[in-house]
Formats: sequence, structure tokens, C-alpha cells
Amino acid sequence: MQASVATLLIVAFVAANLPFLTQRLGGVIRMANKHFGWRLLELLVLFVLVGVFARFLEARQMPVQPQHWQFYVTTAALFLVFAFPGFVYQTFWKKRSS
Repeated sequence: MQASVATLLIVAFVAANLPFLTQRLGGVIRMANKHFGWRLLELLVLFVLVGVFARFLEARQMPVQPQHWQFYVTTAALFLVFAFPGFVYQTFWKKRSS
């Protein structure tokens, strides 16, 4: 496996779990209770940023291949699978402060 592929997979895994591991919106704005809608929006933004990073890595090595909607649906599903550990931690394992 090439180093760029391993780097991309690690970055994607960390980015997918980031919205569920912190109460800060975008890692900057502190929120008392981050609503699930904010987490989904943050997940979508991070998905796009990881896609831009992947395109940059591909362009450094070879001409960028054109992609169709099937590619984006598959990568979105993979990104959601990557986000599962953070979702489980936030939803089921994290102690709620009452």
C-alpha cells in the first residue's frame, strides 16, 4: 500500500470521528450541547474536505480520473462506516451529565 493511501485512510477515519468526540463546532466554537444536526453538518463538511485532500493526493501522482455519482455514494457510505465508532461512543458509551 502506498504511503498516500494509508495517510488518506487515517485522515478520513479521524475526520469522520471528530464531530462525535468533541462538543466544539468545527473544533473552535464551544457549545453546551451540540445538536445531532450540527454533527451531521460537520460530518458533511469534513467529508468534502477529505475529498479535496484525496483529489490533491491523486493529482500529485497522476492525472485525476473523472468520477460519477456512484463513486461519491460509495465514498460517502465508507465515510459513514468510519464514523461509526465515534457515533457509538457519543450515543451509547459517554456518561451524560444530568
